[in-house]
This record gives sequence, structure tokens and C-alpha cells, in this order.
Amino acid sequence: MACDLCGNKEDLSVYNVVPRDENITICAICASSLEDPVANEKHWNCLHDSMWSTEPAVQVMAFRILSKLGAQDQLDMLYLEDDVRTWAEEDLEKDEAVPTRDSNGNLLFEGDSVSIIKDLPVKGAGFTAKQGTTVKNIRMAPGDSTHIQGRVNGTMIFLKTAFLKKL
Repeated sequence: MACDLCGNKEDLSVYNVVPRDENITICAICASSLEDPVANEKHWNCLHDSMWSTEPAVQVMAFRILSKLGAQDQLDMLYLEDDVRTWAEEDLEKDEAVPTRDSNGNLLFEGDSVSIIKDLPVKGAGFTAKQGTTVKNIRMAPGDSTHIQGRVNGTMIFLKTAFLKKL
């Protein structure tokens, strides 16, 4: 017997894949990394193999973990029947949204002001957002915690949060 996700044969336990009453076998490493797969991202390279499982519960878990990791290339390759995809997406919708943070890890909220920490060429607008520019009254980008919307030089643009500092 081995972990259905990574193949490890030690410290195995049964994991219930909600909301259906189907179980898979997982190891202690997978179990401890399920809530925050990004913290142990290299461990999940094992999903390149297990995502091809014929077991729907294993496919669902692979889909959910790859979604949390933002591994769009693997998700594009993963074929799921319609009912299995619906099952996989059910639990993802319940997950809390990832908070938006600036380059220093500070939480950003609608209406905050931020400062740009690096000159950023703005594609399609023909200008560069200069370092030190203050962007007031920011808006959150829908469904993306790595970007915000803000007005720079009178133009509403998307900015990567990695290049911003909260004021």
C-alpha cells in the first residue's frame, strides 16, 4: 500500500475527499501539506504522475492541489469528466480568498495607498510608472491576489503587488 498522491509507503492514513464520501490513502507529508501546498511546493512534483490516476478521488485531490499552486500548465493537461470536475471545484469555492499583500508582506485593502518601489514600464500605455509614485485608493483585482488596480498618470492600470509598498 502506498500514498495515492506521492507513492510514499510510510505513515499512511485514510483521507476523506469531501463533499463525497470517498477516501484515498495519503502519507503524513501529503496530509500536513494539504492546507497550504505552497509551503511544500517541491513535494507536489509527484502530482505529475498521480494526476493521471483512474480513481476520481485522486484526480479531484490533484486538481485541488494544482489549483492552489497555480500550476496552470498541469491543470490544462488534466482531463476530468464533468461530474468529477464539479466535485473538484466544490471545495475550492469554499476556500477563503488569498489575502493581497505588498512586497513587505503587509495586507492591502480596498482604498489603501501604495508606493511603487521600482520603475515599471506600462505595456500598451506608452509610459513608465516611476519609482516612488504614490497610487491612492487602490482596488483589488478580482480573483487575483498578486495584482491591484490603481490610477497612475491618470490611467487605470494593473500593478503587481511585488513592486508595491503600503503607505
